Order: sequence, then C-alpha cells, then structure tokens
Amino acid sequence: MTKIKICGITNLSDALAAVELGVDALGFVFYKPSPRYVKPDTAQKIIAALPAFISMVGVFVDEESELINQITDYCKLDLAQLHGHESPVFCEQIKADTIKAIRIRDRLSLIDIDKYPVKAVLLDSYHKDKIGGTGEVFNWDLAIDAKKYAKIILAGGLDAHNIKQAIDTVRPYAVDVSSGIEQEPGKKDIKKMWAFIESIRRFDCSLCFGMSHAETNCSPLGVSG
Repeated sequence: MTKIKICGITNLSDALAAVELGVDALGFVFYKPSPRYVKPDTAQKIIAALPAFISMVGVFVDEESELINQITDYCKLDLAQLHGHESPVFCEQIKADTIKAIRIRDRLSLIDIDKYPVKAVLLDSYHKDKIGGTGEVFNWDLAIDAKKYAKIILAGGLDAHNIKQAIDTVRPYAVDVSSGIEQEPGKKDIKKMWAFIESIRRFDCSLCFGMSHAETNCSPLGVSG
C-alpha cells in the first residue's frame, strides 16, 4: 500500500478529516515565510487531540538543529523533514528520524542522495521562489532513478487527476500532497482530499487483485465506485 502524507496542516478540522480518511502521516510546516506556517503551540494542540498510529512530521528549512530538536520534543513529532540545504552531517544532529527533501531540477539534483542518513528522501519540484507547495510536477523518470538509493516520497504538483499516473510510473514508497488538495494555502478542501486518497487506494487495490484501475470495484473509503 502506498503511504500517504498530507502536508501543510494548520488546523484541527483538516487534521481530523485526513485521519478519518486513513492517511499515514501529517505534516506541519515550521518555516515562517511559508503561507502554511504553523506555530509550535498550535501544532502541539492539534497533535495532542489526534488519535494514535498517525505519524507527525515537522517541516523545517535551514533551521538550527537545536531548535528543530526542541520543537520536535515539544510537539511530540515522529519525524523531522528537512527541506533546505541541510548536509548529511547536519541530519545526524537531529534526534528524531529524518526525511531529507530534495528539490529536483535535473539529474544533477540526485548527486549525493545516497549519503543522507535518513529514513526516506522526499523529491519535490524546484522553484526559485518557493520551498515546497509549488503545485508543479517534475520529471518522474528522475524519481525512478532515485529509488536505487533511498525510499522515495514523491511530491510536487500531485492531485486527484494525476496521482494514479504518478504511482503507476514511479511506484514510490509514499506520496506527499499539500497545494493539490487546498481551497487556499493552509486550508484543505475535503472533497479534493477525499478524491486524492480514494484514487490512491483504488489503484493499490487494483494491484492487489491483479485488475486494472478501471475494473476494480474496490472502494477503501467506504463509497461504492
């Protein structure tokens, strides 16, 4: 089954909706310039109100390791996602398990990917003015190449319309979505979230039963197809 991470959570209602739909992880952005920035106090309250068995991920960009560790402890995060220019040595300073995000321009972006001591590598689209949440897709052939070196979390411009093709092409360990299921930055659209997750689960189901995506009647979210 493809793991699903919903990123850019800023409020409890969106978090609860995602949990109800069966996601595996929620992401909280602790990067102040981001339109999806959430204060540690707010994130801590949201996380405290959620049920068990959902991974909580903090997203940081070129932040000091001491502050990352402090926020991770305070909010009870399971993982720290490093979305800046952090080195492999820097990753070793983080107490929590880490995910290293790499913004993909071309094949050169994959240099040294195997040197990071992390649980997974998140591949996102490069944008000169944005750190994540670009809504843009990159060349998925590069994600296939990256699978040789690490578990891959596929991000960048994913939504309900292209997620089946993305998974079928790359077969990533997990996918990550933010802008593709939003009403506006920081506020999720529940219908878009449902459609995104339903498409993934239907495709996973088709693989399990050896049927095409169109043939399967599997509806993991409880709504008949």
